[in-house]
Amino acid sequence: MTTTLPGGTPPRPARRPWKALVGGSIGNLVEWYDWFVYSSFAVYFAASFFPKGNATAQLLNTMGIFAVGFFMRPVGGWLLGRLGDRRGRKAALTATVTLMSVSALLIAVAPTYESVGYFGAVVLLVARLLQGLSVGGEYAASATYLTEASAPGRRGFSSSFQYVSMTAGQLCGLGLQIVLQRTMSDDTLHSWGWRIPFIVGALGAAVVFYLRRNLLETEAYEVEEHAAAPAERGTLRDLFAHRREFALVIALTMGGTVAYYTYTTYLTKYLSNTAGMSKDDATLVSFCALTVFMFLQPAAGALSDRIGRRPLLISFGVGSMLGTVPIMTALGNVDGFWPALALMLGGLVIVTGYTSINAVVKAELFPTRVRALGVALPYALANAMFGGTAEYVALWFKQSGVESGFYWYVSACAAVSLVVYVTMRETRDTVLSRAEQAPAAAPARG
Repeated sequence: MTTTLPGGTPPRPARRPWKALVGGSIGNLVEWYDWFVYSSFAVYFAASFFPKGNATAQLLNTMGIFAVGFFMRPVGGWLLGRLGDRRGRKAALTATVTLMSVSALLIAVAPTYESVGYFGAVVLLVARLLQGLSVGGEYAASATYLTEASAPGRRGFSSSFQYVSMTAGQLCGLGLQIVLQRTMSDDTLHSWGWRIPFIVGALGAAVVFYLRRNLLETEAYEVEEHAAAPAERGTLRDLFAHRREFALVIALTMGGTVAYYTYTTYLTKYLSNTAGMSKDDATLVSFCALTVFMFLQPAAGALSDRIGRRPLLISFGVGSMLGTVPIMTALGNVDGFWPALALMLGGLVIVTGYTSINAVVKAELFPTRVRALGVALPYALANAMFGGTAEYVALWFKQSGVESGFYWYVSACAAVSLVVYVTMRETRDTVLSRAEQAPAAAPARG
């Protein structure tokens, strides 16, 4: 069976939505596995790349390199977003996973401080810069692909799988960490065991590279491809014409990305360093909470297809603004597995209002010709300023002796985004492309 697209596009095989959903998501899983595994294993390899001394200082240096990776995301957002608008979503998806495979392999073989001094830290830094470049384009490529490959009434549901796959990637990293913690001694993990997850990530990315080469391009992009020359798509000049939407993406991302990284990547270390839980127990709490969080995403995404995007965003903004300080304070004094799990779940339920739909909201703000770049660049800038620095800011507050200041920082970021959620337009019924306009116009012509 074939379908014919508007604008003279040649017939092609009919699309299978679930194939596109799985194909777009599985690569995202590996991308974010590699991205988050750096953070989750940092407690084991921090001492390998810096002189012996204060453990918090070593971790702070390692998280500094983690944050630097975020500052490459705007560059990746521009380069790979431009690629996605000019050469297709599939081309951008393939490029991002290739970069991620190389960066994971570099970390896996990076030499230690004892053997080559600070050169190992330089290799680590280069790998993180490549990861930042890759992830800067991956978010927009997968968000745009999943949104455009979905039927109009199921975009919220389909795009929610971006955070399903992101969380699944983190769970794979945490799951492997749990296995290694229970099969290796602590000394072995600190010595060389931490390299295993990066080897796994490099191999997984190679498999996904093959899978992504077989994806079909989205109809929205194909129609636009025949309507405008490559030089007219994905330009900064065209993006500047949508500067209001550009600013909107930065503002609506601000609170969400800080809250997300607080309740996911940072919380494992927070439970260990502040609440005094063992590393094993803290990892298990995060694993269980994130598993529930992952299954919440499609349900919330489907809900947004019924009631709209803004109600979920507003619920997140209010919940994060008012709930962060009491939840984080309680977590800092938690004394057992179940209370810690309940509190972490409470925070993640709030964050779901943002994570389940933020990809589709951003994609619905821009036209097809500049959609990948429009999603990628402002989102990457917001993450560089707020998401990538979240753990570093948290550790800085802790080292300064005013750890509670970080809780108020997260609440303030959520408050800023809440103002945007309340005042922005609803995007659920946006027509994304000429391919959607044609069927809608057909009855009127009859």
